[in-house]
Amino acid sequence: MSEYLTHILPGGLRIIYQQCRSSVSYAGFTVNVGTRDECAGEEGLAHFVEHLIFKGTARRKSWHILNRMENVGGELNAYTSKEETVVYSVFLSEHLSRAVELMCDLIRNSQFPEVEIEREREVILDEINSYKDTPSEQIYDEFENLLFSQHALGHNILGNRDMLLSFSSADGRRFLQKHYVPSRLVFFYRGAIPFRRVIATVTRYMGDMENGSATELMREAPTGYNPFSRRVQLDTHQAHVLVGNRAYDMFDTRRPALFLLNNLLGGPGMNSRLNVALREKRGYVYTVESSVTNYTDTGVFAVYFGTDPAKVDTCLSVLNRELRRLRQSALSSMQLANAKRQFIGQMAIGSENNESMALGMGKSYMHYNRYDSLEDTFARINGVSAQDILAVANEIFDESALSTLIYI
Repeated sequence: MSEYLTHILPGGLRIIYQQCRSSVSYAGFTVNVGTRDECAGEEGLAHFVEHLIFKGTARRKSWHILNRMENVGGELNAYTSKEETVVYSVFLSEHLSRAVELMCDLIRNSQFPEVEIEREREVILDEINSYKDTPSEQIYDEFENLLFSQHALGHNILGNRDMLLSFSSADGRRFLQKHYVPSRLVFFYRGAIPFRRVIATVTRYMGDMENGSATELMREAPTGYNPFSRRVQLDTHQAHVLVGNRAYDMFDTRRPALFLLNNLLGGPGMNSRLNVALREKRGYVYTVESSVTNYTDTGVFAVYFGTDPAKVDTCLSVLNRELRRLRQSALSSMQLANAKRQFIGQMAIGSENNESMALGMGKSYMHYNRYDSLEDTFARINGVSAQDILAVANEIFDESALSTLIYI
């Protein structure tokens, strides 16, 4: 993997670039705003804006936006998370100028026409309802809302029906002007086009953009965590269970140990401890997985599994036993070496996905003002000791600090 290059435009827009041998380019904007940055009465507005910027600018109608990249075989996409919004495109490298100009138009000139808002409301309402029909996804939203005690980080990204129906064109334009400003934007590019040409292209369409009246992000870390245990009655065939704890923020040096621990416990490998204990040995579950999410000032560790309602308590006992093993006994040198080798191999394979790497590059530069090479990441993983993992296990897996949410 080649080294990355960076450049900052006079207005403050940061550009990060990495060359790779491909006829396909991956480029876009990472915006330092997410659902946690919504004010009271704006819940769901960040996601609403992400949808509506595709519905018309000062010079394009939604149909022209839809076809601009599709007509040359490219793709235009976006997503909203709790701390960032991303607008990006995948295209043949010869269409760089087309892609950049279009994305800049969306970010700078979206108009939020009322007629399009009425149509898109129905799309987002369907999206909200689809989550309600998918308890294995809905449980994560409710768990984080409980975990963060009604803090903005716990808010559902999609918002709710009543709030969605209240949003207007003026709300969308105000949010865009407040947050989609150079100081909160990172433009990322991964492909074969020379760096100087990428800079020149972005400068052509964004070089005169200023911060305007933008204010600094004011994020307050969640406080007052009280572990909980909730059972919610749902009319579903399968029980859905989530067990977890608050974890480390994205700047914490203990993250590599937690990543290794998470991968060992319930990562994607079929040999994860929970998959072996709950599925392979006992056949109690079809899906069991653990995950780590890092935010700028906190994090989440969670274990999810779906099972027959009659087996919920048995599965929880097995889970607690596996967590206890990791708290009480340090990994042997062979177990530690195997855990590192597996995790590093998974990361190396993942680096072959250019789209994922480009998106990660934009997010990393936005939050850390740098982008680590795979070699740097591998070095941090290899630097984790068995005692580091044991210490993290005793903190994050502490039974008195774990929360449980069950849909049954």
